[in-house]
Amino acid sequence: MAIEIPLQPSAGVRSAAFEMHPIKRAMPKSLPVSNQFTQGVASRWAAYACLALSMSLVGIYVALSKPLVALLPVFLLAWMRFGMAGVAMAFWLKKPADEPPMSRQTKWLVFLESFIGNFMFSICMLFGVSMTSAVSAGVILSTIPAAIAILSWLLLKERVGKRVWLAAALGALGIALLAVARYSRGSASGVAGAWAGNALVLAAVLCEGVYAVVGKKLTGSLSPKRICALINLCGFLLMTPLGLYHAWHFDFMAVPLHAWWLLGFYAMSASIITVWLWMTGLKTVPAARAGVFSVFLPITAALVGVFVLDETLTPIEVLAFVIALAGVLTATLPARRQSKGADATTMPSSSAYSQSPGTTTTP
Repeated sequence: MAIEIPLQPSAGVRSAAFEMHPIKRAMPKSLPVSNQFTQGVASRWAAYACLALSMSLVGIYVALSKPLVALLPVFLLAWMRFGMAGVAMAFWLKKPADEPPMSRQTKWLVFLESFIGNFMFSICMLFGVSMTSAVSAGVILSTIPAAIAILSWLLLKERVGKRVWLAAALGALGIALLAVARYSRGSASGVAGAWAGNALVLAAVLCEGVYAVVGKKLTGSLSPKRICALINLCGFLLMTPLGLYHAWHFDFMAVPLHAWWLLGFYAMSASIITVWLWMTGLKTVPAARAGVFSVFLPITAALVGVFVLDETLTPIEVLAFVIALAGVLTATLPARRQSKGADATTMPSSSAYSQSPGTTTTP
């Protein structure tokens, strides 16, 4: 019996064939998953670079603020810093068209970020470095990663492992050794002043921890530029009464020209550059992991203290610094080891970058 083979496909076959075309046309859109993965990795490394550069600049201006507080009253110095930065980024205060109105919680977080992260941090840090050395401040500031991790555990409910608690203990040991070093080479009055200065720098560490945690919350609703401008404006308003009082009695002509250049660098880096870099990094990196990058702060502060301010390092201070930095490395080890497994926060799978355009993934 002869079998006829149709030259034209049947209606069912034809419809199935035509149904395949949209899939074929859609396949090229799903192929660049590796490209999206590569872009995600590049974005994450760019965020890491922002965080590292931010903390490096903080360490530099913390150390260089020591000669500034010798020439200017602390409250006047902080007030002028906020004022100069406010003029430079006045255009950032304008609300973008695509930004939703700030809720009451967001406004409260902006005030809290400015009061603790700007106002209180500036007071504690500037008074602290005026009574202790930049190297000592660097050792104490090395406890910031542990402080941020613990505050992230308390406030953001991020998981904190045993290694972070060990890092906090190592940081405390480094501070204790630093106190011993100061006591062994100073007079009673000098030791008392160093203790007070170290205590103020430690308070600044807690302020920095709150700053990082609250900043992580703010990046979900505001852009980094808006955060910079708003918290700087709040800091300026908070510091204005004390700043005006000291400005009324201060002889500005007695300040040398190089100090004004240093003040300009301090204002731009402390209120604009470092804040923008930090908030940009926090949009991608979790707060606890971002805190690890604050290790660059004490390193640069100590380097500036030794090579620019001609400070010296005793063997006990070197040991304290090594122990404190060992605590930072201890806090980073879990994240690095998890990257060998299925930790999506360290090495995201391709599915993390193949989501719909309206969703985001936090590495």
